[in-house]
Amino acid sequence: MNRLPLSVCLIAHNEAARIRRCLDSVKPLAGEIILVYNDCTDGTEAIARDEYGAQTFPESWHGHRDQKNIALDKATQPWTLCLDCDEELSPELAAELRAFIEANDEAFNGASFPRKVWFLGRWITHGDWYPDRSLRLIRTGKGRWGGSREHDRMELDGSAKSLTADLHHYTNPTLNDQIEKINYFADIYLQRQLDAGKKWSLIHTVFRPLWRFFRAYILRRGFLDGFPGLYAAVLTSFATFVRHSRLYEHATTPEVREKFQPKR
Repeated sequence: MNRLPLSVCLIAHNEAARIRRCLDSVKPLAGEIILVYNDCTDGTEAIARDEYGAQTFPESWHGHRDQKNIALDKATQPWTLCLDCDEELSPELAAELRAFIEANDEAFNGASFPRKVWFLGRWITHGDWYPDRSLRLIRTGKGRWGGSREHDRMELDGSAKSLTADLHHYTNPTLNDQIEKINYFADIYLQRQLDAGKKWSLIHTVFRPLWRFFRAYILRRGFLDGFPGLYAAVLTSFATFVRHSRLYEHATTPEVREKFQPKR
């Protein structure tokens, strides 16, 4: 099938174990593949360059949002698709993207689609993790990554069409990987709260985790995903509890205050 006028942009750090699945799914569509990588020691960039013809660019780490914008700035095709290395286009989404780009409807400058997570041996199709609709396809120059450092989001100039097929997400293959991410994002959240001059709140610390569990497991029917659905709801609740406890730790622990200071 013909390639599309499409740039596929990725960022990576040591993704050799996962990047082939992602690139296999986009290779039939992409007019060009752009990979911005940092501190790779496992040959990630060689896989992308030698096996898939990607343009690869070394770059120091600037945080997820800014790193993605660096990759975005290198796109030269009329359309740009932004993916993570642990994601893959489902065959249905690949077909839907092809039809959307070929139609080139001037009413839309982008397209969003649901993202489905593979976790503990099954697809998660309820709770807070699904549909997790993501805006990833834009007309080049009509979108920019914004949001915060731990929760970046695409900001589009214009309207986006809602596609129906799933983007597959193979995140964190083990429970240990999931737990390790909690501290990473809690550090970023703490720094953002300090920069904004926020103070610790007992009410938020107690009730936000309870609300996140109730919303994910009951209101959004996470219980239909069996034990993985229960674990995902508990994990989200616990991660929320950790994030909102960090300001208390900062106020009471000199070592933490020394490490994290409001930026001026």
